[in-house]
Amino acid sequence: MNHNPDTYYNRSEISNSDLTELKNILHPKMQFGDKESAFRFGNLVDAIITEPSRVNYFRFTVDDVQYSEDEFRHAKEMHNALRAEARRDPFLAKVLTSAETQCFMVNPGQQFEYGGYPFTLDTRCKWDWWMPTFGFGGDLKTTFATSQAEFNDAVDYFDWDRSRAWYMDIARSNRDFIYAISKKNCNIFKLFIERNDPIYTRGREKYEELAFQYWCFNLY
Repeated sequence: MNHNPDTYYNRSEISNSDLTELKNILHPKMQFGDKESAFRFGNLVDAIITEPSRVNYFRFTVDDVQYSEDEFRHAKEMHNALRAEARRDPFLAKVLTSAETQCFMVNPGQQFEYGGYPFTLDTRCKWDWWMPTFGFGGDLKTTFATSQAEFNDAVDYFDWDRSRAWYMDIARSNRDFIYAISKKNCNIFKLFIERNDPIYTRGREKYEELAFQYWCFNLY
């Protein structure tokens, strides 16, 4: 476990984001909305909740990235909604007070098999929340979903099931979770995952195919 996230993006191991980039090349699809803007705002919410030391509330910045006052106001409303949910959800309360945040793991020579072909890749992942006492972690998401059903659809559409299976297998953990905050109405959505349940299995099938394709491309 490493607690210096600044070094994460300079590493050479394969991440779930690398698999996403490969999928976008192999299977391009229509993008809806402003993907860059959504990613940028998501980084603001992540920083406020999991890395508050990076946030300057007077200048409306995260590190050297400038935001508007309205963006900060919206992000703080979402944070307040998550804290309100924690007063009703003992597990979330434990996560917010006890989890290690933005720490990463690497798994050199992780073993895979796809279509009967064994192969290895050096892999990595960076946790929004890691619970060392329990031996598992989870992810924080922002979403345009306004209902649990819409959120469940988003898990498949955006391959969040793939990312959770990827993280679970790097950590060799048997559980995982997602808490998502709606950008539309500040509702909180939850997903709890167990090893070999349908969400994990679907996610693993997704990443195994892409990992094999990644390995094949790097043979040449």
